Amino acid sequence: LTENCIFTNVALTDDGDIWWEGLTDEAPAHLIDWKGNDWTPDASAPAAHPNARFTAPASQCPSIAPEWEDPKGVPISAILFGGRRATNVPLVTEAFDWQQGTFLGAIMSSEKTAAAAGTIGEVRFDPYAMLPFMGYNAGDYMKHWLDMGEKVGADKLPRLYWVNWFRKGEDGSFLWPGFGDNSRVLKWVFERLDGTAEAVDTAIGRVPATGSLDTSGLDVDDATMAELLKVDNEAWRGEIPLIEGHFEFIGERLPQELADELRELEKRLAD
Repeated sequence: LTENCIFTNVALTDDGDIWWEGLTDEAPAHLIDWKGNDWTPDASAPAAHPNARFTAPASQCPSIAPEWEDPKGVPISAILFGGRRATNVPLVTEAFDWQQGTFLGAIMSSEKTAAAAGTIGEVRFDPYAMLPFMGYNAGDYMKHWLDMGEKVGADKLPRLYWVNWFRKGEDGSFLWPGFGDNSRVLKWVFERLDGTAEAVDTAIGRVPATGSLDTSGLDVDDATMAELLKVDNEAWRGEIPLIEGHFEFIGERLPQELADELRELEKRLAD
């Protein structure tokens, strides 16, 4: 990024450049912090906000699809929801169908980050990873997802997936390397759409069968992969009361179909 870009909540150097923690090995001797105050390296607070961002036009992205502005639109084969969970949620889960996928999106939860108010690390429900950006009632939002499933033919509905790059081991370290290796999960999704990758059914959805996720050249052993894809029914039974509380908070506008999906999940977890 060299031009036509907006940086927000970063620090400003004395020569008018931008800076944030981690940009250089050493911090400049003086900055204007994200609040507009003078800042030096001995300050108790960081110069840039933890949720500092940059914004640039999508048209500047060199890999943007040529159909980006096509008024006819393009077919969508899959939609991925992403959350941040250290436990319980597998690396990738394929929904059984549109309604159950809408349910999975509705019960997504994440550890809080700097992008949301609250204590960082605390688990909160984050439907469709969109909670901070929903502009209207969450129950109505979920109903719109269900309605789309009725409007669009089954042969044209995208498959729904739930990804979680942030599962941790007993020692607290991340099990999955993330970053560019997330493309391995996308490869499995593409192969599922093509009918060439295998999956196994769990209580919450379908996860990659042993060996179906390409780990060639990756320093992740079989035991770690098994942990990444594990669905612990007992642990998930512990999630049920939390989901019930989440649905109670949404209130009377929660679609009945999602309440029904919760009961179906309970049955599968009991098997």
